[in-house]
Amino acid sequence: MAGFNVLDATCPRVIKIQAIIKKHAKQGYASIIVGDKNHPEVTGLLGHAGSNGYVVGCLEELDALSAFDKAIIVAQTTQNTSFFGTVKTWAENNFPHYVVFDTICDSTERRQAEVKRLSESVDAVIVVGGRSSGNTRRLYEIAKQTAKPAFQIETEEELESLDLDVLTSANYVGITAGASTPNWIIKKVYRALEELPYKRKRGWRKALFAIQRSLLLTNVYLALGAGGLSYACSKMQGIVYYLPYVFLSILYVQCMHILNHLTGNPADQYNDPERAAFYRKYRNLLTLLAVFAGAAGLIIAYALGPWPFAILLAMSILGLSYNLTLVPEKFSWVTYRRIRDIPGSKTFMIAIAWGILAAILPPLATRGEITWVNILIFMWSAGLVFVRTAFFDILDMQGDRIVGQETIAILLGENRSMRLLQFMLIIQIAMLPLAGMFQFISSLGFALTLCPIFILVVLKVFKKSVLLPGVKLEFLVETLFVIA
Repeated sequence: MAGFNVLDATCPRVIKIQAIIKKHAKQGYASIIVGDKNHPEVTGLLGHAGSNGYVVGCLEELDALSAFDKAIIVAQTTQNTSFFGTVKTWAENNFPHYVVFDTICDSTERRQAEVKRLSESVDAVIVVGGRSSGNTRRLYEIAKQTAKPAFQIETEEELESLDLDVLTSANYVGITAGASTPNWIIKKVYRALEELPYKRKRGWRKALFAIQRSLLLTNVYLALGAGGLSYACSKMQGIVYYLPYVFLSILYVQCMHILNHLTGNPADQYNDPERAAFYRKYRNLLTLLAVFAGAAGLIIAYALGPWPFAILLAMSILGLSYNLTLVPEKFSWVTYRRIRDIPGSKTFMIAIAWGILAAILPPLATRGEITWVNILIFMWSAGLVFVRTAFFDILDMQGDRIVGQETIAILLGENRSMRLLQFMLIIQIAMLPLAGMFQFISSLGFALTLCPIFILVVLKVFKKSVLLPGVKLEFLVETLFVIA
């Protein structure tokens, strides 16, 4: 009557157990539930069992139960698979007439098996998740059973209270998490763990890590990469006076990426909390840097001629408008009110902007025309940028979903997105050597094949979980353009 829409978000597997218990309770069966007595799921299951429901958490409690003429045994969906196996053996040996239902969630079973394998292959294990979470606690118990140092934490701040000597001396530290632990919490733990050795040591390694992190947070490294891509494209096209276009690319990318984070990227607080905190802390300084870079870029473009200035001005206005509401609320029939609301717009816009700066603007300004060779180089450079941006979209899927941002990765899903990027890179690998073979571009095209090969290797390594999202992976991906 209140007009609310009620959505039942109960897990289908839990509903299935409820149905099993309810059905057998009507037939006079006792319901033995293997699980945590105070867990909400178990409390709900007991409600369907009526007065003939019993919760057990260990073999002693099982032995203490009365013998039933008719009984079923079910498990909490996140129960320890090893312990439930023991329960099934107990039932076979003592009460073979009891009906046992294997109700542990498949993902729980897989996760527990993965934790066991992980623990056996690393020197220490960190389990991330709430202490009140049953499945997180069981992952921690399984990790401890392997006799490896194991720690359970809820946030990255708790790392400081652990045995840091064990963590910093370990060659390999495994990180796992409970099913309900958000990705951004795991990322924060990983990033804090990544920084831990550098916090405790002095010397060039600590300084290098600090420099890497600063270059990434300020987007300086990304901007230098844009300049590197512009330089490579200019050399392939035989542009002699390439420096103005290199600086133009650096300044534009520096300005736009800072402003994008300053004017509203709500997903940052989930995808990259450290960056979000950095932009809050140094907001004024970063605003000055963005304004300076943008103004300097427009001045250089103006000096190059009307075409460069007009193109850069249009791109700047489009970039500044990305997060702004362009369509008023009164036009309710309009689906997308901001550019950022258009699915996949960020990835395409970044790729097109970089491609124009690197491959279209220099020949247009110097020769006054665009040929199909320029278009080919535009497709190559924009394709590399698309792969780079879409890969980061894959890493940021959970945070983007929370704020309602529909990226390429969310539209296609992680696996299909990865396949698309790999397919694009294979085309990229073949594109320039073929153009160089027929002398459409300089022989530099053969050497630049290293760029798509490099990023393809990074994707493969990431897919095998050798690299996790953090400073090292991000720096490695952005190095793609420095290689160019």
